[in-house]
Amino acid sequence: MEVVQEKLHRMKDLYDWSLSIADDRVKDWPLMSSPLPTLGLMAVYLTMVKVGPRVMQHRPPFQLRIPLIVYNLAIMLLNLYIGVELAIVSVRLRYSWFCQPVDYSTNPDEMRIAAALWWYYISKLVEFTDTLFFILRKKTNQLTFLHIYHHSTMFCLWWIGIKWVAGGSSFLAAMMNSFVHVVMYAYYGLSAFGPAVQKYLWWKKHITCIQLIQFTSAGVLGARAIVVGCDFPLWMQYALVVYMSSFIILFGQFYVQHYRLKQKKMKGSKNGTAGHQGGANGITHNGVASAKQHMANGVVRQDGQVLLIMCVVCAAQLTISTIHIGSRKIWEGGRRRGARGMLAALSLSKRTETRESDTFYKIGESATNHAGHHTEETRRRDELLTRPQRSEDVCVNLNN
Repeated sequence: MEVVQEKLHRMKDLYDWSLSIADDRVKDWPLMSSPLPTLGLMAVYLTMVKVGPRVMQHRPPFQLRIPLIVYNLAIMLLNLYIGVELAIVSVRLRYSWFCQPVDYSTNPDEMRIAAALWWYYISKLVEFTDTLFFILRKKTNQLTFLHIYHHSTMFCLWWIGIKWVAGGSSFLAAMMNSFVHVVMYAYYGLSAFGPAVQKYLWWKKHITCIQLIQFTSAGVLGARAIVVGCDFPLWMQYALVVYMSSFIILFGQFYVQHYRLKQKKMKGSKNGTAGHQGGANGITHNGVASAKQHMANGVVRQDGQVLLIMCVVCAAQLTISTIHIGSRKIWEGGRRRGARGMLAALSLSKRTETRESDTFYKIGESATNHAGHHTEETRRRDELLTRPQRSEDVCVNLNN
C-alpha cells in the first residue's frame, strides 16, 4: 500500500511540475486550466461513437440538409479566420517555417498567435459534430478508425500544444491544416445541396492528396528540426513526427483503397465487357467455345450425324459379343465366322432339340455369361465399361 501511495505522490509531483512550466498566458482561458475537461469531452465523444449507432438502429435517418449546409459553412469560415490570422501575424513577426522558438511574452502579435491557436483547438471540439451528423444520418460506414482516431486525438493533443507551446513552430501545422479544412468543408457544404451540385464536385480525391502533402511537409520539417537542432521543445518535435507519420499511413491507405483500387476495378470491368462478346467472334462465351464459328471455318461439319454413326459402330463392336443361331456361333468377339459357317449353322439348327427348334438370336449377351467364351474382345469391353469415361467412350452410354 505504501508503494502505491509513493507512486501516486510521484505522479502528482510530476503533474505539478509540468503545470509549472506551462504557458502562463493561457492558464485562465476556457478549458485550459486542467486536462480533465478535455479528457471528459473526449470520453463523451467516444461514448457517442459507441452508443449512437445503436440508438439509431431502429430509427429512420434524419434529413439534415439545411443544418449540414449551415454547419459546414460555419466551420469553413472559422478555419478561414484561423488560417488568415496565423498567416498575417506570422509574416508580420517574420516567423521561420523551419525553426521558430516560442515567445512567451505578452506582445500583442504573439498573443494573437496564441489566441488563433486556441481557436484552432476549439475548432477540433466543434468538429466532433461531424461524427454526430454521421450517426443521425445513419452513415455508419463513415465511422472508420481513421475518422475516430483523427477527431479524438487532435482535440487532446492540441490541448497539450496550447498549454505548453502556444506559439513558435506550432503555428505552421495549424495554419496549413486550417487552409486544408477550408477546402474540405467547402466541399462538404456544397455536396449537401444534393445531386444537382455534387456532379460538379470532381475534386474530392484531391482533398486527400492535399492532406497527404500537408502531413508529409509537417513531418519532414519536424524531422529536420530534430536533426539540425532548433530552440523549440524537442519532445514536441518528436511527437509531431510520430503523429504525422501515423496520418501519412492512414490517409495513404484510405487514398489507395478508395481511389486507386477503384480506378483499377473500373478499368478491369471495362476491359471485361469485351470478353462477353467473345462468343460472337467464335472465341468464348462464358467459357464455352462458339460452335457456330467452328462450323463456319470448316473444322467440324455435320457434328450430330457423324457422332451417331460412330456410336452405332462402337455399339456393334463392343456390346455384341456372340450371336447364336441355334447352338452354332456366327459372331464371336466382334469377328464374323464367314458365310460358310453361317450356312452350316442354319443346316445344323434343324437337328437340334425341340427346345431349340425355333431360330433365335441372342443379341447383346456378354460372353462372360457363357463359360469358356472370355475372349480378348470381351475383356476389352469390360475394361471400357469400368474405366472413367472419355470422349471416345461416349458410344457406350447408348447401350445403358
